[in-house]
Formats: sequence, structure tokens, C-alpha cells
Amino acid sequence: MKEYLQRDHRVRSGLLRYTSKKPDRVGEERGRERWTLVKHDDGRRSLLAHSEIDDRPSVLRFVQLNLHPDWRPADAFVRITVGDAFHGSGWFRFDDGFAECETLTAPDGRMSQRMDLTSAASFFGGHAIQNDGWATQLVDRGRPGEIQPVTAVLSSPDHRGATGPMLARVDANMVFDGEERIRIEAGEFDAWHYRFVSVTGMAGEHPDYDIWTTTDGDFIFLKGEVGGYMQTYYELADLRDAF
Repeated sequence: MKEYLQRDHRVRSGLLRYTSKKPDRVGEERGRERWTLVKHDDGRRSLLAHSEIDDRPSVLRFVQLNLHPDWRPADAFVRITVGDAFHGSGWFRFDDGFAECETLTAPDGRMSQRMDLTSAASFFGGHAIQNDGWATQLVDRGRPGEIQPVTAVLSSPDHRGATGPMLARVDANMVFDGEERIRIEAGEFDAWHYRFVSVTGMAGEHPDYDIWTTTDGDFIFLKGEVGGYMQTYYELADLRDAF
């Protein structure tokens, strides 16, 4: 690289397809997500994701999330459109012992929130599916098959992330099921398999959620399946590196 240029980060981008597993809709595309991941030399990471859910009322979501080198969230921005109408936007910040946000929503107007935490927030979920892949870094892979509790702050307690944005705390139990070789639309990958086996704090019961991520330390979401009444499936259709 020429001496007057500087590039201290790596960029990866991907496309996820959202499909249905319901008997009358098997394989039907119901949404998609385009994301860009930036990793800096010092370990900081950023995620920019544009998610679309076509099921009525439709949801469009823009998420921009920034992490410290140790994976703790630093700040985030979330903007939601529901049924093709503006629903809300908000800025989030995280520090030792608290999370805060400044939001504007169609139902509630302008709001400021602060949530006290016992320590620094370990994870923020903006409801992008690639964001879900990053949640798996909380799990100790040296304890396969064991139920491990994790706590997260979300931008919405709604399963589709179609409310708020606002601060919402959830508690979950996760399990690491080991390493597998999988083939998906984007190619063949060595993958780590995780399961959310329970989630409390959401608006209603959340069915079990299986996730497979890359083993390269970026925790790229490769595929996932939610059972129960949701019966949804997510798969990485394209993955690109830009240096």
C-alpha cells in the first residue's frame, strides 16, 4: 500500500435469506438481511445491517453496532419502519454499570432511558440476525452440552424487534453442541453449533433457537432455525471479503 494511504481494518459482507419452515410455506422467502462487518487491528468491531421482513406488517430495520476489543458493546443506532411507516429510531450507549438510550418513537414520542447493570453490558442485540451470531461468543466452548446462562440488552422485547427501539433486558440459557461441517448456499464451512434453550424477558415465550457460526473468531452467522410456532429458517447466501 502506498505510504500516503492507510487501511487498518478488514471488511466482510454477507447476505442472509429468511425463509419459512411452516408446512404451507416451506422454503418460501420471507425476508433478507444485508450486512457489513468491519474489524480493526486493535480488535474493535462494527456491524451495519439492513434487515427486511416481508410478513405483514412488514419490518425494515437499520442497525449499526460498535464493539470494544473484548466484544462489549460501545454504542449502537437502530431505526425501524413497520408496515412501511416510520416507527422509531434510537441511539444507545454502554458503560460500566449502565446502558442508556435516546429515542423517538411513533407511539411514545421522545424518550430518554437509563438501565442500571451490575457490570458492563456483555451483549447488545439490535435484532439483526448476524447480530445473533455475535451472541454466541458469550458461551464457553470448553463446556459442551452444559446449559450456560447469559444476559443481554436488546432494542426491543418483541420477537421481530418491531417495537421501540428501547432498552430491554433478557436472560437466556445457551448450549454449545460442538463443531460440525455444514454446506449452505454460501459454501461449505466448519461451524460451531449453539442453541438458545430458553429466553425470558421477551414479549411471550421464545421457542428453541439453533445457530451455526463460523469458527474463525468472527462468529459469522451461517444458518439458524427457530422451532415452535415461529418455524423460521435463516441461511447465509453470500459471503465476501474486501481488503
